[in-house]
Amino acid sequence: MKVLMPYIKRYRKDVYIALISVIALVFATLWQPRLLQVIMNAILDGNKTVIFQQGIILIGLAIIGIIAGVINTIYSAHVALGVATDLRADLYRKVQSFAYADVEEFSASNLVVRMTNDINQIQQIVMAGFQQVSRIPLLFIGAFILAMVTMPQQWWVLLGMMLIVLGVSWYSYQKMSIYFAETQQDIEDVNTVARENLMGIRVVKSFVQEPHEISKFSKASDKLTKVTAKIGYNFAILMPAFFLTANIAVVIAVYLVGQNITVHPTYLAAITSFISYLMQILFAVINGGFLMIMASRANISLGRIGEVMNTEPSMKYVEGTSDPVEGDIEFDHVTFTYPGDDSPTLKDISFKIKAGEMMGIVGATGSGKTTMAQLIARLYDPDSGTVKVGGTDVCQLSEVSLRKTVAYVLQRSTLFSGTISDNLRQVKEDATVNQMQWAANIAQSSEFIERLPMTYDAPVEERSSNFSGGQKQRLSITRGVIAEPKILILDDATSALDAKSEKLVQEALDKDLTTTTTVVIAEKISSIVRADRILVMDDGRIVGNGNHKELVANNEVYQKIYQTQKAREGEMS
Repeated sequence: MKVLMPYIKRYRKDVYIALISVIALVFATLWQPRLLQVIMNAILDGNKTVIFQQGIILIGLAIIGIIAGVINTIYSAHVALGVATDLRADLYRKVQSFAYADVEEFSASNLVVRMTNDINQIQQIVMAGFQQVSRIPLLFIGAFILAMVTMPQQWWVLLGMMLIVLGVSWYSYQKMSIYFAETQQDIEDVNTVARENLMGIRVVKSFVQEPHEISKFSKASDKLTKVTAKIGYNFAILMPAFFLTANIAVVIAVYLVGQNITVHPTYLAAITSFISYLMQILFAVINGGFLMIMASRANISLGRIGEVMNTEPSMKYVEGTSDPVEGDIEFDHVTFTYPGDDSPTLKDISFKIKAGEMMGIVGATGSGKTTMAQLIARLYDPDSGTVKVGGTDVCQLSEVSLRKTVAYVLQRSTLFSGTISDNLRQVKEDATVNQMQWAANIAQSSEFIERLPMTYDAPVEERSSNFSGGQKQRLSITRGVIAEPKILILDDATSALDAKSEKLVQEALDKDLTTTTTVVIAEKISSIVRADRILVMDDGRIVGNGNHKELVANNEVYQKIYQTQKAREGEMS
């Protein structure tokens, strides 16, 4: 509730109206059986005046109840929707403040479920809460008191029914809490399997893995179905048990009244009101039980949302200037280990690169090349040592300053649905068409953008499925260079380009970004052969540092990579 209360307080006026309307609704509901008793007595006495007067009042109470119910529903919905919308927005904002490692720890699918399904559970309980939370205790207490006043000698019938119904409700609440916790986890599992399948549909189709994927999805779905079925079975037993108890109580009450009707003829009028109050008590307990069950599920969702909201980002930025810094880079005895790993990925890394130079990084898969780039962009912080950009520790730079200084282009190009210009303006909000064209010429993406009917306003579909792998990479490079960063990191960002296009991109970068420090991570030596300096990585360490000619002459690891690729190119030719 600590998570929820600040949001509810934002809608005080709506809350008060919802509560006042529910009080009016409860009053109208409780007083109607009382008036029916008066009318029944008037019928027995043949008093038409009382029948008419009380009938008018009864109709008025019904109208009040209807109006109060409508008002309560409208304002309860307003509060529930407002709270859910605000909470979802703040949750999304919180996720955006997370470091890359924090998102990885929760997982993307897990966070999506929390922002959708869990928020929906909370919206439902807030809605039900303002419709029922005040109504249930008032209705329960009021119906109990009026039932006792109507037929005090039947007190034990009321008490027995309440104890049985409350006991069943509490037992069900305990079991449902366990099932609902399992349900949320199973929903996440189903979501993860479906998401992975759809994201990797090309791989699935290529290797004819549809039967395997269907089987995997079915297992996750069946697990969710079994838990959901258990919840359904409990509900199936719960309702008949409640009504059986109430009906037995009614039968006992009617039987006892029938035994004494000749002695107390007024019981004939009272029994109708008594049964009405009995059923109101039952419905109050039933609704309370269902509300408790809903609350148990919502409480789990609140806990999951609270876990995210209370998680402090593992990486914090200092307040400071938003101006970019210079493009020189320095690693000073940097060691880094990924969360959950036992051994470090980078081990005592030290090097310097001057602003405006081009540095290549090469090495075997898993040698730590990408990790170095991620530390420059501060997607992670090192375990020890310092990473400096522009002579300043990246941990002492503001986020805006660092993002203006460093542009990071990944091998796996991620474009967002919208238009090409929308994607380019993510980096430079006020980018003009001329600036887009300039960046596109460098990245060699203008040749296909200019052929599109809407050019830079051409749509980008979900997961950029309307572009090829090479086009995606060139668009990503365009986005990276459009703001003219001080440091441009290309993490195998030209792997999908043909040799000619890659060469043109490299030449354009050399020509148009002369003051930009370029860090090129590549599997192919041909991509970095023109670099001012090349770092050779092996098992998390720098085992070579020099230009291409020096490394070919003096570095054994580089020589092996070079000779292997040279031989492969010879075979292909």
